Amino acid sequence: MPHDFLPGLAGVPAAKSAVSDVDGQRGILEYRGIRIEELCVKSSFLETTHLLLFGRLPTKSELDRFVEDVTHHRRIKYRIVDLLKCLPEHGHPMDALQAAVAALGMFYPGRNVKDIDNNYWSAVRLIAKLPTIVAAYARLRRGDEQIPPRDDLDFCEDFLYMLTEKLPEPVWTETLDVCLILHAEHTMNASTFTGLVTASTLADPYTVVTSSIGALKGPLHGGANEEVVQMLREIGTPARARPYLERKLKDKQKIMGLGHRVYKVKDPRATILQGVCERLFRECGTSPLYEVALEVERVAGELLGEKKIYPNVDFYSGIIYDKMGIEVDFFTPLFAMARVAGWLAHWFEQLRENKLFRPDQIYEGEHNRPYVPIEKR
Repeated sequence: MPHDFLPGLAGVPAAKSAVSDVDGQRGILEYRGIRIEELCVKSSFLETTHLLLFGRLPTKSELDRFVEDVTHHRRIKYRIVDLLKCLPEHGHPMDALQAAVAALGMFYPGRNVKDIDNNYWSAVRLIAKLPTIVAAYARLRRGDEQIPPRDDLDFCEDFLYMLTEKLPEPVWTETLDVCLILHAEHTMNASTFTGLVTASTLADPYTVVTSSIGALKGPLHGGANEEVVQMLREIGTPARARPYLERKLKDKQKIMGLGHRVYKVKDPRATILQGVCERLFRECGTSPLYEVALEVERVAGELLGEKKIYPNVDFYSGIIYDKMGIEVDFFTPLFAMARVAGWLAHWFEQLRENKLFRPDQIYEGEHNRPYVPIEKR
């Protein structure tokens, strides 16, 4: 039967979901019906994670229990640490994260995805252990020892401590918390869809998250924040922004951090992160990359405004992580630390009425070709 072919499945609904919603025309993003602007001011990453996973804001006792469960599962097996030590020091951290998460599934079998209690603990472990893995590899690849997590520190405070062995200033933990909230979920994106396809086979949650990490790594998805910082460094100064953009547009090359498949206005996450930048820089000193970014946004508005191409979430997030002293190739692992909340929320949803993904294709090859013996080819 004939099919309409839509490259990239653009506009094709792949699932029904109550996890999040985007209004790309008005620049609205909601998690379980709550505007992202409100969550960034009033919530925390772990409370937002609970909201995504279970569909509602927790009571105080529920949140206390969830935070305690996550806190007590931050540690990773010494063999996971040994695995990270064996990986190439110049390898990409996303590859290290993907390998370690896959290995987690061997230590904490979660194959019976019909076991609700086991699914809960699998989700807790993944949320808790991803930051520990990321921080461990950041140190191990430099030849430093891993710093174990501390139960007396909150989620973001502990991650920054494991990176540096220093207690961070409150402004750093508050900034990171907002970044994680903003990256936690975003409807049917490439990595979420990848995870759902894997989940539909009833694979265990560690395999689901491993597949999502692979999709997130690409520069057209989570890897874009790395590309943005590299672009801003290449531009160097605000005065060079216009000629750089004009050259890119003339050569029909993509400008990283600008444009989005859904938003036709400025990404609301980019707007929030820009405010975070300004607060952070007021307290900790500005960044030359930020000055370049502001000029890139201004010039891009003149050159691309009629095409409705504006900054997306990746445009400012990398600048923040760079100011925090986090290495560029670790920007996307931080994205994964946050987005695991959304992946798991969609995984929970998928399991309720699971159906194996088996899309069709449009065949464009030949039919009835004869086999030609090798001596006659």
